[in-house]
Amino acid sequence: MLRYLSIFLFMIAGYSSALAQPAFKGGSSGLDAFLQSKIIYPEFSSQNCIAATIHVSFMIQKDGRVTDARVQQGPGIDLDDEALRVIKLTSGKWNIPADYNRAVRVVLPVRFRPDYERCQKASNSANPPMNMKQAIIAYQKRQELENAVTNYYINKNQGKADPAKEATIEALKQQLGINEELLQDVLDQANQKLKQGDKEGACKDWNFIKNTGSDLADSYLAKYCK
Repeated sequence: MLRYLSIFLFMIAGYSSALAQPAFKGGSSGLDAFLQSKIIYPEFSSQNCIAATIHVSFMIQKDGRVTDARVQQGPGIDLDDEALRVIKLTSGKWNIPADYNRAVRVVLPVRFRPDYERCQKASNSANPPMNMKQAIIAYQKRQELENAVTNYYINKNQGKADPAKEATIEALKQQLGINEELLQDVLDQANQKLKQGDKEGACKDWNFIKNTGSDLADSYLAKYCK
């Protein structure tokens, strides 16, 4: 499903406008097209119709590599991670002028817009879209519960888990909707990230699958995440 985002490039205070600025290979329209082709709208924000603008700051080295990328401003939900991920994918794709000051951070605001047609349908149902405050609270609560699940299976894989707690963890997985359908979606997402050259992001997703008690991603972890 097509998602849209708008990006604008600017420098933080301290940059001299007299100096030439780094330029994405292909120009600003090329940068926009690149990000649109790489972004994978995160599951939580997609399902809850969350829109936001995430400001990502980073350094660009003389060879065009992106380093020290960090979220400068964001709501603290899964959109932050995806904005950071796609900015990192621009590494090596920048033309750098000779007089470029590498000590200056570049900032990209990345705007996420969900599928508004689907959101309109959701607003007419028993589960209308959340506002940002509600989304942040819901996301934080979900993360706490997911962490309880993944920590249990990490400990289980190390032989440290209490077997008496597994029934509780299974019930928690059911509450969170962590089932074969969801894990297949995460697997598909991980494979898409791998095709984009983002092995780090793919390994993160495969480890999530493993740490929910599934062996669905074991072969990928063995091959790519040693």
